[in-house]
Amino acid sequence: MDMLRAVGGEGLRKDAPAFRPGDRVKVHVRVVEGDKSRIQVFEGDVISRRGGSGPTATFTVRKISGGVGVERIFPLHSPVVEKVERVRQGRVRQAKLQYLRGRKGKKARIQEKRVR
Repeated sequence: MDMLRAVGGEGLRKDAPAFRPGDRVKVHVRVVEGDKSRIQVFEGDVISRRGGSGPTATFTVRKISGGVGVERIFPLHSPVVEKVERVRQGRVRQAKLQYLRGRKGKKARIQEKRVR
């Protein structure tokens, strides 16, 4: 753990995006296939965020693809993550939204936060 503190702010992303659990985000991920690399977009709801703003910060995004729930955990400061766009803000009362895993259809939706 001391090595992580020693590296500290060198490899941290300066433009850390502002998003919270409940928000719908588009995560642009660099995918390497053979000798080629491309950007793939993963769009879904943020169900958790952990690690604060340090080098071990991660966030979990969940989407429904073909009727099956798909979750991916992304390191916030990884060079693989090109950018994170917030599509819309969600209105939630909890920091961890694991209860969405057991819900299907309209019950798995998150209300949109109205900005006044």
